[in-house]
Amino acid sequence: MTTDEPTILATSGGLRPGERTYFEFTPLTQYAVDLAGVAGRAPRVCTVTTAGGDAAHVMHGLAEAGRIAGYDHTNLQLFGMPNVADVEAHLLSQDVIWVMGGSVVNLLAVWRAHGLDAILHRAWQAGVVLTGVSAGSICWYQGGTTDSFGPQLAPVTDGLAFLPYGNGVHYDSEERRRPLIHRLVADGTLGPTHCTDDGVGLLYRGTELVEAVAESGAGAYVVHRDGDTVREDALDVRRLPA
Repeated sequence: MTTDEPTILATSGGLRPGERTYFEFTPLTQYAVDLAGVAGRAPRVCTVTTAGGDAAHVMHGLAEAGRIAGYDHTNLQLFGMPNVADVEAHLLSQDVIWVMGGSVVNLLAVWRAHGLDAILHRAWQAGVVLTGVSAGSICWYQGGTTDSFGPQLAPVTDGLAFLPYGNGVHYDSEERRRPLIHRLVADGTLGPTHCTDDGVGLLYRGTELVEAVAESGAGAYVVHRDGDTVREDALDVRRLPA
């Protein structure tokens, strides 16, 4: 089952170290799964680990997390070749596509080389819920801030642009993120930019921001130009059940 309209949950969360496993999924990921409205079977969740180079230990950890959560879990691997014969058919058969963090610049380059930009757009339009953390959030937007090029944060402006905004992740936990977002919005590098503290997600139906949700007591913000200044407006955030 898929949603009635294109749905994205862009987050700075959804995954944490497990008590007895490498990872476990958290309420933000479960919320994305709930949005798919699956009944009578295990939800089909495909994780995509391109941004980390499809590291074997990460894929194994996500598979464990999916098993513990009760998902029908698969991972789409692109290094050194796709691990499924028909990438589009596989992704379109999912309820949720969850994208891991890492290098958003590398992710975008590899996805475009494999045609995933177009495939993911078709999956989104078909109602497959798109979600993910960090690079797996920025990718859905026009751009944001990244450490893909080196330890100093830099702008990335060639995101998939399913959502016509900038995106700021880890807004409260990495002190350089907020001032750089403000500078990029001020100089026009980024347009209005939607930002999440750690543990927060932003839900979009189509391209409309519907609500901010959190698995922790953190915030979400919209940063935009207001005349000659930059204004940051806090959003109402709904706390998800643990």
